[in-house]
Amino acid sequence: MKKSGKDLITKHRTIAVLVLILIVATFISDDFLTVDNLLNVIRQVAIVAIVAAGMTFVILTGGIDLSVGSILALSGAMSASVLAKSNSVFIAIIVALAIGVAFGFFNGIFITKGGIPPFIVTLASMVLVRGCVLVFTNGSPIAIKSAAYKFIGKGYILGIPFPIIVLIGIFAIGYFILKYTKFGRSVFSLGGNREASRLSGISIKKTETLVYTISGLMAGLTGLLLTSRLGSAQPTAGNGYELDAIAAVILGGTSLSGGQGAIFPTAIGALILGVLDNILTLMNVNPFAANIVKGAVILLAVLADSKFKNLSNKVDTK
Repeated sequence: MKKSGKDLITKHRTIAVLVLILIVATFISDDFLTVDNLLNVIRQVAIVAIVAAGMTFVILTGGIDLSVGSILALSGAMSASVLAKSNSVFIAIIVALAIGVAFGFFNGIFITKGGIPPFIVTLASMVLVRGCVLVFTNGSPIAIKSAAYKFIGKGYILGIPFPIIVLIGIFAIGYFILKYTKFGRSVFSLGGNREASRLSGISIKKTETLVYTISGLMAGLTGLLLTSRLGSAQPTAGNGYELDAIAAVILGGTSLSGGQGAIFPTAIGALILGVLDNILTLMNVNPFAANIVKGAVILLAVLADSKFKNLSNKVDTK
């Protein structure tokens, strides 16, 4: 019961930050509340949030995945290439998702079987996969001509952008898995106390491998959506997305040490980042300076997470 209370407080805290930023953004720029601008923000947020959904599973176990941006780029490039050669949207979709799953599983196996820390494995994977992208594309974009493929990232269903529908579906499934399945309970348990999890019969290697596979799948799906939205597969796609995803998870209140958090607040965290990026763009702030703001926000979020955790522990001991 105490855990549910903490999650509720965390969620409300994140919403309060979002509301504050929205109010400030409204006063700063008259263009912020326009329909076109808000749709642009939501589409961008959907891309980051889906990657962050997979990252939530990883961080809940106390891990980290730095390779999602590179996997995203390779999935998009391979998908675009297959589409150009086969003219089959279905096969192109399967390829994008398969690439994500394969490299996510690859990360999980090296972490669990090799006993290598997640940071090292996914850092190496980030560099390796990005190299694969650059070699495969020869550093040049791959254009998309298929209208059906472009619909995935640009289309609407009943007036709702299709990426938003995908986002809602992903987060609903993620919530169900974490809340109501044995695997979901294993994810929280592994992040909370690894040794206790092992003693209680949880397969640590299987759980860890699966969370990194999920993270890879979400990166592959995001690669598909981003490539479709841009109308081309860019070799530099996904640069920095791993940091945005991690930041969204932290802003959503999930603890970096694992074991505490929830998936829906991650979407709010992604929305906070999206609004910040948008308002800085509307203010014509230098893009390089925008990274300073984003870094400061991440630092403050980590500090708040630490303070909140200490406060919660004091309350629990009383």
